Amino acid sequence: MCKKLLLLLLLLPFQLLSAQTKLLTDFPEGYTPEEVGKRLAYRFVGEKHALHAGKWIGYPETFYWNGALKYAAVTKDKELIKLLEDKFAPLFTSEKALQPIMNHVDLNMFGSLPLDMYRVTKDKKYLYLGLPYADSQWEVPANAKPKEKEWAEKGYSWQTRLWIDDMYMITIVQTHAYKVTKDRKYIDRAAKEMVMYLDELQRPNGLFYHAPDVPFYWGRGNGWMAAGMSELLRCLPKKHKDRARILEGYQKMMKSLKEYQNADGLWNQLIDKSDCWTESSGSAMFTFAFIMGVKNGWLDAEEYAPAARKAWLALVPYVNEKNQVREVCVGTNKKNDLQYYYDRPRRTGDYHGQGPVLWCTVALLEITEYFLILVLLPHKSRRIIVRSFPFERGKLRMLLS
Repeated sequence: MCKKLLLLLLLLPFQLLSAQTKLLTDFPEGYTPEEVGKRLAYRFVGEKHALHAGKWIGYPETFYWNGALKYAAVTKDKELIKLLEDKFAPLFTSEKALQPIMNHVDLNMFGSLPLDMYRVTKDKKYLYLGLPYADSQWEVPANAKPKEKEWAEKGYSWQTRLWIDDMYMITIVQTHAYKVTKDRKYIDRAAKEMVMYLDELQRPNGLFYHAPDVPFYWGRGNGWMAAGMSELLRCLPKKHKDRARILEGYQKMMKSLKEYQNADGLWNQLIDKSDCWTESSGSAMFTFAFIMGVKNGWLDAEEYAPAARKAWLALVPYVNEKNQVREVCVGTNKKNDLQYYYDRPRRTGDYHGQGPVLWCTVALLEITEYFLILVLLPHKSRRIIVRSFPFERGKLRMLLS
């Protein structure tokens, strides 16, 4: 044990100085994830609700809120956590009517927010609010349509649509439920659903059509897949029967995205159309997926860390002086019309863009944050604390085994 520990401590300085590590930790002033994350997270505190159909908290606000909460947690910003709790409090009282109903994939994903609030605060009121959103994705309502019942009979969510957007909306609720309960049914549901979507929608080039009847590679739609697979792989047990298939689909997609990455580091509204405009929200989701892949060892760091850095450095200037992300495609339904995607309006400060940039800051901060490996000593009364970076975990575990 002592020899292994000594070897580990000798290796740490070299790990810290590795080129791949520095690429995703050493940024110029104004580009650090701490700075960018703080700007966006604190802006959210004062933002107005973005309501779905003018009635309920919408999914763009939900994942912007999630991003701010994750940033607060990783930076241990107790003031920000308190501000986010205070912002949520009226949803239990005066704003209770804004809690989304549980009848659509876009509305159910709200459940991921209270589940993450529970993870951070340990206050069970958030757990009790969030779990029904996860459970009701698999509880078929009496008025379900025949196709919805058909999906349920096959073991999938009755909310399945075969839109690529779903692979964030459905899986994020299930993975969050799994994280806080450790109940395997949630992660099994998410994995089963993801495998089916991969089999149905992933094209030979690794990218995804918006839907089977919409043969276009829409940027943010593919971003939902990239982010959804990243979040799912993070939680999926190593020996899960579906892990290899999902990892294969993820790596195939990342390879294609690297090939389509623009010279400036970002991606277009239509990924494969060089004459289309650069779109920031999908680009942020792809950046997040690259960072997650390097961090967790799913992607070769030597190949993908430079691409992730290039994307991040290109993305930050899209955050303006008011801490709003510009060039964000508005909410987009599927349509079998190529020009429709070219002509989608662009907004500044749209929550579709604010959230994914925050995800990137959190993923980068998790690389630089030390994690603890606790090793019981022979007397089982003391612990040795060892520090390293997340994407070196495999090497550390081998040394300590």
